[in-house]
Amino acid sequence: MIQIRPMQPEDFSRFWPTFHAVVSARQTYAYDPALTEEQARTLWLDLPQHTLVAEEDGVLLGSYYLKANAAGPGNHVCNCGYMVTEAARGRGVARLMCEHSQTLARESGFLAMQFNSVVATNEVAVALWQKLGFEVVGRLPKAYRHAQQGLVDCLVMFKWLGPQAPEAPATPLIGRKNIESVVSRPRRR
Repeated sequence: MIQIRPMQPEDFSRFWPTFHAVVSARQTYAYDPALTEEQARTLWLDLPQHTLVAEEDGVLLGSYYLKANAAGPGNHVCNCGYMVTEAARGRGVARLMCEHSQTLARESGFLAMQFNSVVATNEVAVALWQKLGFEVVGRLPKAYRHAQQGLVDCLVMFKWLGPQAPEAPATPLIGRKNIESVVSRPRRR
């Protein structure tokens, strides 16, 4: 049975080969492939509010972190990152970690979860996040230099975790032409 538990400092050396392989592939994460193990440890383990590992019978299957996406007035929205070992892909580990992270986020007081930069060509992840209730709320054109495909888009994905969905704006957003008609003075003839 797969267990998810907090990552301990000594766990990072077991996770490092997966982190390094994922980042070096330059297909999903915008971390510098030249990061050292110590720099990676700081990013993945030391800075986030929570970092966890998924393992089965002592074998590491993956890891995720959870942190506030922004400070101050935006600190009710969290951000997560997930990595699965090559050997564990296709076993539902990413899904299990994402579901776990949503529960942990709620327990930690977060009201929403946002993925800032999901590489659009990572179709498996995009489909999984959508199955788990995340919406694409933005597209960043050519925001990622993919190792094989060159410049590709990134997606901003969001899920409300709070007790009720945020209310829609009272008035619908209006386009530029409508704004001009609302704020422009009538022309003199």
